[in-house]
Amino acid sequence: MSIEILVNEGLGETRAAILDQGILQEIHIERAAKRGFVGNLYKGRVARALPGMQAAFIDIGLERTGFLHATDIASPAEDIRKLLNAGDEILVQVVKDPLGTKGARLTTFVSLASRYLVYTPRGNGVGVSLRIEDEIERGRLKDLLGAFSEEQLSGGYIVRTAAHGATLEALREDMIYLAKLWGRISSRFREVQGPACVYADLPLALRILRDELSASVERVLVDSPAVWARMREFAEEFIADGAARIQLYEGPRALFELHDIEGEIDHALERKVPLKSGGHLVFDQTESMTTIDVNTGAYVGHRNLEETIFRTNLEAAVALARQLRLRNLGGIIIIDFIDMNDEAHRRQVLSALEHGLAGDKVQTHIANLSPLGLVEMTRKRVRESLEHLLCRTCPACEGRGFVKTVETTCQEIFREILRQGRQFPSRELLILAHQEVVDRLLEEAAAMAELEAKVARPIRLQVEGLYEVDRFDVVLI
Repeated sequence: MSIEILVNEGLGETRAAILDQGILQEIHIERAAKRGFVGNLYKGRVARALPGMQAAFIDIGLERTGFLHATDIASPAEDIRKLLNAGDEILVQVVKDPLGTKGARLTTFVSLASRYLVYTPRGNGVGVSLRIEDEIERGRLKDLLGAFSEEQLSGGYIVRTAAHGATLEALREDMIYLAKLWGRISSRFREVQGPACVYADLPLALRILRDELSASVERVLVDSPAVWARMREFAEEFIADGAARIQLYEGPRALFELHDIEGEIDHALERKVPLKSGGHLVFDQTESMTTIDVNTGAYVGHRNLEETIFRTNLEAAVALARQLRLRNLGGIIIIDFIDMNDEAHRRQVLSALEHGLAGDKVQTHIANLSPLGLVEMTRKRVRESLEHLLCRTCPACEGRGFVKTVETTCQEIFREILRQGRQFPSRELLILAHQEVVDRLLEEAAAMAELEAKVARPIRLQVEGLYEVDRFDVVLI
């Protein structure tokens, strides 16, 4: 496995790309003016408790109050009012960034990550990441952590995947670091007046090292000398064996352009994704869920229809697993595979999807493939999707994905002329519309003459350059 991490520093923006065998798998983007809040800890103040929802809204100093459900409070009770009241101060951590009109999702189950460990002050015992499958290694890591009784804080620890093969001294250093960090957070919580941030997660350039710089990463290329220096310093302190792999890129071409990352990002924002076979995927992202439709397109196969469908679905399963990571899609996801009659084929397609998602660090859950070819799955949503981060709602269609045709707009104008002409007196009627609409109305000379006769006054047309095709105004003069 040959994994590379590319870090690009722009004006007010940092981007990190993860490549596997030269193919882009994930893109992380952080803008200085809009840094994510996931992982940050706040001294929050309860704005109001809602017994009906068993939740509370917490003022943490952001534009919108955060949402804290009773199940995310360390001492749950049947009534939220027994836990929190307006004005109470509480330590909370952001687990989901604000999205759309929703505020941040909060929890009181704090977790702090280091290179190899995650510390949970309200947890207990030692857990090991399920991605470390070797039982001997799992036992070794548990035993090592149990031996550090003098450094252990009250609470629990989770051993991260990166700890596979880690030395005793490396784990001990991580535990000491977490103890100091929790001490600083606790002191700041007591000292500051809420609402206030008491701990902010690392910036993207350092966070990508902490979370992704495993032994399988061949190198990290960075195009900024200043960022490269900070990353090297961070690695030398926390990831000593990784510092040598962080390299400064000084080539004449832009780093992301050299590896075609810019083009891949543009493709990841498109609705349609072509498959090598000639088929394609169609992504539709809404506020409640994402749907993915699989189509054979031009692919006709070489044997029969069932074989064609199976091969297309198999290729689609592999491709969409990558697209989910690349687009950072989360929440409920419905995949509409092409109907398959063969049960063995259905199992193989589902297995291909599961295998494709095996390398995804974000938690996923896949339901069985239905007889209609539908797969229901969820992928934990921890940050905004690539589309939400880089795009905005189309002003022409307001997010609907379509605009009315010229013919439809002309018919609406005809009806509006009759309505206003019959109700309100005027010397003439002025129609403001898009160039294409005005051209079509001019072609409908007979219809316009008939309208003038019905309203008993002249109708004048004027092009409005700022109007879209489906926007117009009928002005009484």
